[in-house]
Amino acid sequence: MGPGKRTLLPGKRSVLAAVTVVCAVTVLAAPGTAFAAPGPSPTPSPNASSSSPPAPVSNKDLEAVRLKLEKLYHAAAVATDEYNAAEEATEKQSAEIVALAKRIVEGKEKLAELKKRAGAAAAAQYRSGGLPDEAHLMLSDDPQEFLDGAGRVLQGERATKGLLAEMTRTQQDLELYARDASAQWHKLEAGRKAKAAAQKRIEKRIAAAEKLESRLETEEKERLAQLEEAAAYKAQTAWLDSGVLKDLDSKATKEGRKAVEYATAQLGKPYEWGAEGPKTYDCSGLTSQAWVSAGHGIPRTSQEQWKRLKRVDIADMRPGDLIIYNADASHVAMYIGDGAIIHAPRPGRTVTVAGAGSMPILGVVRPDA
Repeated sequence: MGPGKRTLLPGKRSVLAAVTVVCAVTVLAAPGTAFAAPGPSPTPSPNASSSSPPAPVSNKDLEAVRLKLEKLYHAAAVATDEYNAAEEATEKQSAEIVALAKRIVEGKEKLAELKKRAGAAAAAQYRSGGLPDEAHLMLSDDPQEFLDGAGRVLQGERATKGLLAEMTRTQQDLELYARDASAQWHKLEAGRKAKAAAQKRIEKRIAAAEKLESRLETEEKERLAQLEEAAAYKAQTAWLDSGVLKDLDSKATKEGRKAVEYATAQLGKPYEWGAEGPKTYDCSGLTSQAWVSAGHGIPRTSQEQWKRLKRVDIADMRPGDLIIYNADASHVAMYIGDGAIIHAPRPGRTVTVAGAGSMPILGVVRPDA
């Protein structure tokens, strides 16, 4: 079944097509539930026309589809944040393992050198007849030689103690590095599993959303897009009517302008979950790379951006600031002024300009605070 076609029995265009979308919404209510095949069409009465067009899907039914799509793509966005966080963690853990491996190699080389020096000291004692330095001094008849030798013995004892202490410390360091490396391997494996699980959730939600949309006819898709635009416009209008922009200081910093310029240059590029450019982006991939271009590295995910960046009041918002959306901080956009944002919305969409109040705002953060 290709996009834009309903699931119908061959040769049948019955009134059941009008309620297919509503049935799909009901079936998709539980994540992972498969679409049920439509039942057979009733036998038409002698007066019924076999070529009659299907009944149109009502706006009420399309609104139900819109809300279901919104939930599916929101779930995909949450999973995308989890995937990005797991990817960032595995990269960090891999780097730490490499660093620990270098320390272990260096520690083993140092320990081998210390053992070599200790062996040389033992060999020197053997060559002197196996007697300790103190015994040789006691057998000396020259008082000056005795005094000079006593100083050398004290220096030798200190050097030997220092050598043994350094060998002990090096051995302890090696054991610590080995334990740390083992712990990082366990974390790395856990991160890989979390990343794989998040990827499955993303693909599952997106596939369900695409399947739902594929049941719509072209005209219905157009009406669905109009409903989405109307919902966003209504939310944006309510946000503006609240007077939130009345005393807004919209002067951007130099870094903020650079970040906005970068984000603006990406307009029209496709959304792709997990992507950081330069051809495709997800929401936090766009904002993080925009600020990297401005000379400020920031967290990769929208949730970490919300946790770790400085929060500012909406009334103090300026271009370049990041607006975090939804109660779970699952979406992020860049404020560009005049009540507008640039963001990468969701799969099937491109980087675009939208109203800052068109989605539920959690708060605002400032990367260059």
